[in-house]
Amino acid sequence: MINIPLMIAPLIVFNLFAFGFLGEPFGDPWLLPVFTVTMVSEARWTLTVGDILIVGALVLLFIEILKATRTGAGSILDHMLSTLVFIAFLVEFLLVGEAANSVFFILMIIALIDVVAGYSVTIRSARRDFSVGPGGDL
Repeated sequence: MINIPLMIAPLIVFNLFAFGFLGEPFGDPWLLPVFTVTMVSEARWTLTVGDILIVGALVLLFIEILKATRTGAGSILDHMLSTLVFIAFLVEFLLVGEAANSVFFILMIIALIDVVAGYSVTIRSARRDFSVGPGGDL
């Protein structure tokens, strides 16, 4: 269960909203305002559903990067599954009309960063764990 890539959650949530599984979609669901705040400068800041999904994906990315510091056979499976999730994002972005928007594109880039950072952190951690002996230097 721990090897399931968390970036699959934003993919599932996006598809639930985009294809109307949570009710009939009207217009672009990612532009729906959640709330608006008038700032001290008199400017109005509006948080949208798409913004919340992106922020949630960034939190999950942070957790995924922490998971990448683990070493072992499970981390290899986690990286492979994260790569498959990124490929699913990419294929859906290229082939599905509902995914051709900036929210999905940003989610896809977050999934790409998850893959690249996961491999990079694991390789870096593995190099630190590897020792040659006294005076040996890689």
